[in-house]
Amino acid sequence: LRCCTAASVVSDGSGAAADERSLYIMRVVQIAVMCVLALTVVFGIFFLGCNLLIKSEGMINFLVKERRPSKEVEAVVVGPY
Repeated sequence: LRCCTAASVVSDGSGAAADERSLYIMRVVQIAVMCVLALTVVFGIFFLGCNLLIKSEGMINFLVKERRPSKEVEAVVVGPY
């Protein structure tokens, strides 16, 4: 790739404007791609965290319901005393 070498920046003047323009376009494209990738990673982490939070909240609610003794057990325990 010509855009990655120092020789492409320094030229004899015949294609300097075209090289400079293509270099600028390549930089803009690279910045745009990096911004899209960064936003994808940020939103991916955010939605993954929200999903894990919702699942853990559901698991906690399930465990709380399981720990609560039923009324039948209380009646059996209270009966012999």
